[in-house]
Amino acid sequence: MKARLPQGYQNKGMGNMNNMVRQAQKMQEDIQAVQEKLEQTEFTETAGGGMVELTMTGGRVLKSIKINPEIVDKDDIESLQDVIVAGVNAIITKIDDESAKEMEKVTGGVSLPGLF
Repeated sequence: MKARLPQGYQNKGMGNMNNMVRQAQKMQEDIQAVQEKLEQTEFTETAGGGMVELTMTGGRVLKSIKINPEIVDKDDIESLQDVIVAGVNAIITKIDDESAKEMEKVTGGVSLPGLF
């Protein structure tokens, strides 16, 4: 036996559900567009007082590292390594912050696990 809903109730409910599904699909498309744009965007960060400059895409592909010769000391390679590590970590943080900011614009601050 089928349950019957009052006339108009069923259509109204389905209309709202269809709207919600369309809005979710639109948001997912917008999120994908933002992700694609960020992956192509290049970010630059310096470390060691500007002695090392790194360029990385939002997709986390390291494009270049420029090292000022003044920081190169064959007797202190560890310092140069530390500056490079600090620079990589700084640029990743910069990309994460920019990604979060752009996603918040699309989602209105709503957390959507699994989408980004």
